[in-house]
Amino acid sequence: MAPNGVNGVNGVHDDDEEIDYSDIEAKYQVQYEEGFDNILVVDGVPVIDKSKLSRLLDKIAKEFSRKGASIKSDDISVPWDDSTGKSKGFVFVEFKNSNDAMFALNAMHGHPFDARHTFLVNRFTDIERYANLDETYAEPEPEEYKPKEHLRAWLGDSQGRDQYATYRGDEVEIHWQGKPSQCEVAFTRPNWTDLYVSWSPLGTYLATLHRQGVQLWGGTSWAKQQRFAHPMVKLIDFSPNETYIVTWSHDPIVVPEGAQQGPQFFSPEDEGNNIAVWDTMTGNLLRTFPAIYPEGEDTKKQMQWPALKWSADDKFVGRVTPGQQISVYELPSMGLQGKKSIKIDGVVDFEWCPLGDKDREDAEAEAKANGAKSTKKPKENMLAYWTPEVANQPARVTLMNFPGRAILRQKNLFNVTECKLFWQNQGDFLCVKVDRHTKTKKSIFCNLEIFRVREKDFPVEVVELKDAVTDFSWEPKGERFALISSNDPNLGNPGPGVTIKTDVSFYQLVRGKGDFKLLRTLPGRTSNTVRWSPRGRHVVLATIGSSSKSELEFWDLDFNYDDIGRRDGPSKEEWGSGIQHLGTADHYAVTDAEWDPSGRYLATSASAWRHTLENGYAVWDFRGQELEKHILDRFKQFLWRPRPRSLLTKEQQRQIRRNLKEYSRQFEEEDAAEESNISAELIAQRKRLVDEWNAWRARVKEEVAEERRQRGKTVDVDSEKEPEESKEEMELWVDEVIEETEEEVAE
Repeated sequence: MAPNGVNGVNGVHDDDEEIDYSDIEAKYQVQYEEGFDNILVVDGVPVIDKSKLSRLLDKIAKEFSRKGASIKSDDISVPWDDSTGKSKGFVFVEFKNSNDAMFALNAMHGHPFDARHTFLVNRFTDIERYANLDETYAEPEPEEYKPKEHLRAWLGDSQGRDQYATYRGDEVEIHWQGKPSQCEVAFTRPNWTDLYVSWSPLGTYLATLHRQGVQLWGGTSWAKQQRFAHPMVKLIDFSPNETYIVTWSHDPIVVPEGAQQGPQFFSPEDEGNNIAVWDTMTGNLLRTFPAIYPEGEDTKKQMQWPALKWSADDKFVGRVTPGQQISVYELPSMGLQGKKSIKIDGVVDFEWCPLGDKDREDAEAEAKANGAKSTKKPKENMLAYWTPEVANQPARVTLMNFPGRAILRQKNLFNVTECKLFWQNQGDFLCVKVDRHTKTKKSIFCNLEIFRVREKDFPVEVVELKDAVTDFSWEPKGERFALISSNDPNLGNPGPGVTIKTDVSFYQLVRGKGDFKLLRTLPGRTSNTVRWSPRGRHVVLATIGSSSKSELEFWDLDFNYDDIGRRDGPSKEEWGSGIQHLGTADHYAVTDAEWDPSGRYLATSASAWRHTLENGYAVWDFRGQELEKHILDRFKQFLWRPRPRSLLTKEQQRQIRRNLKEYSRQFEEEDAAEESNISAELIAQRKRLVDEWNAWRARVKEEVAEERRQRGKTVDVDSEKEPEESKEEMELWVDEVIEETEEEVAE
C-alpha cells in the first residue's frame, strides 16, 4: 500500500491537469515589444576611437535631452569598424516607445552637433524597408487641385460692407453691416467658444478659446484654419501682422506621461511656464515663458497684458522684467537678440514705435531695392521706456533704436508718481503722461511730455495741466489729441452711484512753432472715455461703466473746413471754431463703445459680463442717429471685424478723392433706387391692407343679410349696396427722381 502523502500529491496533480489556466496565463503574460519602431539611427556622428567613447555618449545624450528627448548613455549603441578600431560615424538610440522616438526624430533631424557635424536621423524600420528599394523612377500621379477659400474674401463685398461678431449665450453670429436693407446674418454657430472670441489685427482670422486651447477660423465657410494646444488658455494676443500668436493660462504647463509629442505640442522643458508663442501658419510652438506677476503689498495690481510686446514689423518681441531689464527676442528663432538683455536699473515699462504709412512705403521700396543690391541701410525700430526716481537720480524717459541699442533722446523728470507712454498710430509723436505729486505729496497733477519723433534731435513739448488726466487719446493719422481731466474730490475713491465730473479738452499742433495749443475745453461733463473715428475728425465722448449716467456725445472737429483747410490747419481767427456738436444720445448701462473700420458707424453694447441690466447692443451713425438697437438677454460681446491696410497708393487715393463727385452720383442713384423699392413695398402693403378691409366688410355684410333672411325679415337689396357718397377713395402720390443735375454758379 502506498503512503498517504504520495497518494495525496498524486491526487492533487491529477486534479490540476483537468483545470484550464489559459485565461489566467493570457492575462498575466509578459508582452514583449515587437518590431523596432522605438529605435532611431543617428548619422553625422564624429568618428572616434574607444578612448573617447564615454565623452561622446554623454555629449549626444545631453544634446537630445536639451530638446526634450531624454535619453541616457546606456540607450546608445555604437557600431565599430574592426579593421580600423574606430566607430562608423553613426549610432543606434533606443527609446521607451515609438512616440518618444518620433518626437526625437522631429526635434533632432538636422540638429548641428558641432561645427563640422550635423545629425541626420532616421527610423531603423525605414532603413530596413528601403534597403532593397527598387530605384526605377516612376512618375507620380498628380494630385487633384483643390482650391482653398480666400481668407480675405469679405473685402470683395460688392456693397462695401463691414462685418461684426456677436456672442450671446452659447451662440456666436457674424453679421453684415450696411444700409437697413443690407444688414443680415452671414453665419451663426452655437457652442463655438467656451470663453470669448477675438479677431486677429487684420481681420483674417476669428479666434475661439476652449479648454484644450485656441482655434482659428476663416474663409467664406468659416472652416478651421489652425489650432494651438494650450490647455485652460485664458488670454491671447496676435502680433501686428498676424504672423505669431501668444497664449496665456493661469495654470502652469504640465506634460503628463505619454502625452503627444511634436513641434506643435509642449515638451518637458516647457513645464511650469504660463506663456507660449506660436507660429500662426504652421501651428508650431516657438517658445514658452513664465508669467511675471507684480511683487509687493499692492495685490490689486494684475499681471501686465500683453506680457510680450511686438515691434511693428513682427521682427522682434520684448518683455520687461520690472526693475531689471528688457529682453528682446528675434523671430522666428525666438533667440535672445545679441545674446543679452538690455540691462536698465529700475525700468518699469516700454513701448515700440508704430510704423506709419510713409515708413511702410519706404520699407517696401527698400525691399525692392535690395533685389538690385542696394547699399542703403534699412531703418531701425525704435522703443521708448521709462525709469522711476531712485535715490538721487530723477525719473527718466528714453528713446532707443533697435537692434542698434543707441540712445536717441533722454528726458529727466522730477516728482514723478507714474508715467504712461502713448504713441500716435503713425509714430510721429510720443506722449508721456506724467503724474506728478506736490512736495507735500498730498495731491496729484499731470504734465504731458510730447516728443516730436520725426524732427531732428527729437524736441520735446511740455503741456502743463492743473488736474489729473483720466484718459488720453491721439487722433488717428492726425496732429490732435483729446484728454479727459478732473479735479473731483471723489476721483480717487468713487462710491456706488457717484458720477465724477470731468472736463474734455482738445489740442492741436501749431504748424511752424512745433507746440500744441488748446483748441477747446468742454467743461462740466461726466464723460470718462474718448473714442476717435479711425478716419480721424469725428470723436465720441462716452460715459461708460456708470450706473447713473450713460451719455454719448458726437463731435466733429472739422465742421467748417474742407480737405485743404484740414491739411493746412485752422487760421488764427478760426482756431477752435471747427469743433461742432453733432448730437447727443443715450445707451443705458453701456459698457463698450467702438467705431467700425470705415468710421461710418459706432457700436455701443451692454455686456452681461459687467451687469445684467438691459444687455444688448446698438448701432449709431457718425452724427449720433440710432440705426438699430437690440435688447438681448445673456449678451456678452460685440466686435467689429478689422480691415487690413489699403493696397492703394497715396496717388490712387488722391485720384479717388478728386473724382469723388462722379462716384457719389452712382451711390446717390443706388440710394434713390433703394428708396423707390422701399416706397413700392410700402404702397403694396397699404393696398393689401385696404383690400383685406374691403373683403372683410363684404363678407360681414353677406353674413348679416343671411341672418336677416333666416329671421324672416326682408332684406333691402339697395341698402346692401353702398351709396356713391360712402365709397372711400385713396390717392397715392409717388415721387420718382427722373434726372438730377448740378450747376456751379459763379459769384
